[in-house]
Amino acid sequence: MAIVISVTNQKGGVGKTTTAVNLGYFLAKDKQKVLIIDFDPQGNATSGLGVSKDDLELSMTDVTMGQAALSQAICETKFKNLYIAPTTPELANAEVELNKLNQKFVQLKNAILSVNNQFDYIIIDSPPSLSLLTVNGMIAAEYLLLPVQTEFYALEGVAQLLETMSLVKKVNPNLKLLGVLATMYDKRTSLSVEVLEEVKKYFKDKVFKTLIPRNVRVAEAPSHGAPIGSYDKFSKGAKAYKDLAREVEERTGVKK
Repeated sequence: MAIVISVTNQKGGVGKTTTAVNLGYFLAKDKQKVLIIDFDPQGNATSGLGVSKDDLELSMTDVTMGQAALSQAICETKFKNLYIAPTTPELANAEVELNKLNQKFVQLKNAILSVNNQFDYIIIDSPPSLSLLTVNGMIAAEYLLLPVQTEFYALEGVAQLLETMSLVKKVNPNLKLLGVLATMYDKRTSLSVEVLEEVKKYFKDKVFKTLIPRNVRVAEAPSHGAPIGSYDKFSKGAKAYKDLAREVEERTGVKK
């Protein structure tokens, strides 16, 4: 059975999609079979892996509305062991329709159950909001990975997210916080250092040892439809995400 991880933060611009894509890539490089589910209507994980939204016959919109099985929507990427369940902006409209369904909170969970034994890891890239899509991702997941930007207002909204997590645990008691990931870290600035200390005080041993640095190459990679490990494998960002993948394997107990 796959380890299902929801990468979630209701605050935008914290490196959520970047983390989902690059964590998935380095897990796949370590011979794990990985599926990334793009559950954010912006579809950045889809384009960031070089998949054209214009060429899609099926997407997560069809899966969410029960019009297609998840297995039908999954696409191979050009990277070995890495697959994507793509999305388009139409998913935002599907969320409105999803609200009318009886099983509106477990649509994604039910879809994942049909492919769970085909992958080692399933990573859900959730939207930057506490929406019905985000809640679906949390109910479908075993673990929550929380990226936090080491800048001013880093912990803004985190308390509300954790409160939502507590409510979700009534439906999904298996949900655990896998870890908190400090992103866009710049050790040269006192602000980054201070915010990291604040995050560690709040989350203690749940903070990953790996710090994701502010790195131009990481920011450039999605425009080339590639994870940082493929775009520039010698960059600081690539090394950091490779280290994160190892930490995730250790924390989830899956190592090949």
